[in-house]
Amino acid sequence: MLYWLLYPLREYFSPFNLFRYITFRAAYSAVTALVIALLFGPPLIRELKKRRIWQRISSDVPARHREKKEMPTMGGVLILFSIIVSTLLWARVENRFIHLILFSTVYLGTLGFIDDWLKLKRNRGLKKTEKLFWQFLLGLLIGFYLYFKPFAPEFATKTSVLFFKNIFPDLGWLYIPFVAFVIVGASNAVNLTDGLDGLAIGIAGIGAASYAVLSYVTGHMKISEYLNVLFLNGSGELTVFCTALLGGALGFLWYNTYPSQLFMGDVGSLAIGGAVGTVAVLIKQEILLLLVGGVFVLEAFSVIVQVLYFKVTKGKRIFKMSPLHHHYELKGWKEPKVVVRFWIIAILFAFIALSTLKVR
Repeated sequence: MLYWLLYPLREYFSPFNLFRYITFRAAYSAVTALVIALLFGPPLIRELKKRRIWQRISSDVPARHREKKEMPTMGGVLILFSIIVSTLLWARVENRFIHLILFSTVYLGTLGFIDDWLKLKRNRGLKKTEKLFWQFLLGLLIGFYLYFKPFAPEFATKTSVLFFKNIFPDLGWLYIPFVAFVIVGASNAVNLTDGLDGLAIGIAGIGAASYAVLSYVTGHMKISEYLNVLFLNGSGELTVFCTALLGGALGFLWYNTYPSQLFMGDVGSLAIGGAVGTVAVLIKQEILLLLVGGVFVLEAFSVIVQVLYFKVTKGKRIFKMSPLHHHYELKGWKEPKVVVRFWIIAILFAFIALSTLKVR
């Protein structure tokens, strides 16, 4: 929005020429989202406490987590508000990439909000099948859109492969369910990881920073050519969204770090995970999400393995508890230690993911 308001005035005030640069707008998108989250955090916490919108603690978590039973939840609205406002201010709002990523974020945020609200009203949220249905519906809608109205027709049903340049497997019509699987998987992986103070939002911020770099590279003709990355005209605007997500994550982390003052709830975790997955789809770096979101993958994998092993062995467990972060808690690690160490691993995964750009 600011681009269209101020950039045309560059002839009268030369500093407005800065709005042509994605890097400038991306930087201030992060700052704007961070400031919004910091400013609106305290009044939101007060309002949630006043309305007794508290986290309901499941019985299948380590016992000490039950001390958090009256912690304000649904703080994800703070993250989403900061992301959306910042993106609308600093991105080029006519951009199709921006339309899709905002649609995905708002859609999943609304789904998460309904789930959180139902938990407050009737002690249980949406059924897993209901939630998956609506998540897959979004993924299929985006998949169909990209299939019939691709950003790059010659690459409409193709994806990039890790470590290899100029290799883009064509999935044909299978690209549609592939898109749905990526978005749903990313959304639920973040949701599963959101179990410790600052854990999920910190790792999501690292992932957002990684995809900010990848989006910029994908949208820059010369850099993408140098690094043998698929060039998608206009995708650079996703950098502005990703940095807004990073800023919003940092602002929320101010209140969510141990000991937490505010939980994000499904309204935050479903939307943030789905947003990162959607960015991966839009810039054709879906497979790289396995590295960028490596910790999320491990968390989700630990749940799948635990459930399958429990059924096959009729009651035995591989982990003390899943997701993985609870396993380490029960091994004696303090909550902050688990969180920071998982952040370190997430940063390592991010560096490895970004290094693949040059390895190609």
